[in-house]
Amino acid sequence: MSSIGKEYLIVAIKQLKHLKERAEKGIQQLSDEELHWKPSEESNNIAVIMQHISGNMSSRWLDFLTTDGEKAFRDRDSEFLDQSHTRAKLMEDWEGGWKLLFQTLYSIKDDDLMKQVTLRQQPLSVMQAIQTEIAHISYHVGQILFLGKQIRDRSWQILSIQKNGSKEFNRVVSFENHNND
Repeated sequence: MSSIGKEYLIVAIKQLKHLKERAEKGIQQLSDEELHWKPSEESNNIAVIMQHISGNMSSRWLDFLTTDGEKAFRDRDSEFLDQSHTRAKLMEDWEGGWKLLFQTLYSIKDDDLMKQVTLRQQPLSVMQAIQTEIAHISYHVGQILFLGKQIRDRSWQILSIQKNGSKEFNRVVSFENHNND
């Protein structure tokens, strides 16, 4: 694999693993009931967002190089209805989607990156399809974390730098980097 193709896939996989980890750390902070809370009638709750991400990945990444990313079996509209699934069911579907995504990404070869795939009958390069998925998942992980913070308010554990904590964070990082020299 060329260095650029290899590096791209390494970065994409790392980014997606980070997004998965962030979402799961947020989800773990919430009760089963809180996964189904929504701020308004037209809003999605976290359970619905999880259903949607899972359905998206299960469709997109199955037979990725050979079939359209929007599979006939996918019922996208039902993903946006709260099915009242348990946390266990939500996590089972979630893990299944991520497993398929990562298996597919690990199987991609350098000469696959510029191949054409289709999504809703629209042609994309493999690289474009990966970027589309990163953007899509980022968007929804942001929603999960935003909703979680709204639900938990002050008891929400921040998953990045604490509010008013940049100076301390930078001091610790600088200290750690200095000690690693």
